[in-house]
Amino acid sequence: MNLTQQWDSEGQHLGEHIAEKYGSTPEQSAQNRQRLTQMGADLGFKFNFSDSSRIYNTLLAHQLLYWAAESGKQTELKLALFTSYFTEQKNPDDIEVLVEAATSAGLDAIEARAVLTDRRYEKAVKEKEQLWISRGIQAVPAIVFNQQYLVSGAQEPATIAELITKLTTDAA
Repeated sequence: MNLTQQWDSEGQHLGEHIAEKYGSTPEQSAQNRQRLTQMGADLGFKFNFSDSSRIYNTLLAHQLLYWAAESGKQTELKLALFTSYFTEQKNPDDIEVLVEAATSAGLDAIEARAVLTDRRYEKAVKEKEQLWISRGIQAVPAIVFNQQYLVSGAQEPATIAELITKLTTDAA
């Protein structure tokens, strides 16, 4: 996904975005959302897609994640952001939403707001984005194993487990 995709502050309708990017029909898009919802439920995570779901620019969210890594809170923040967006349908391009997620992850609200307003990590995030695009990542989710094996799209947990087993067996 292009972190710097230019949408207005209201984002883009998710179904329209999927149709434009992948050529999916509304039926295919609905089936994919249903599949993701079930996969999430199987793992204890609630996806809350609706016909009005939107997709947003995530550049600010990624800057906050970059900062959170410095204090060892990136995973906590990532989970808070996932809940905020996928379950609560909040806008991850809204500074107030991001500060709320940061504080719920145990990060300082004042510093989070400063990171988001002064954009001190913007250049680093954009450089990292370009690196991954140059390595073939065009969409999310994307998982890279051992800096060389790319798995794109929402895969079944068994598929990921099988790959991890193969990689660890081959490495032994």
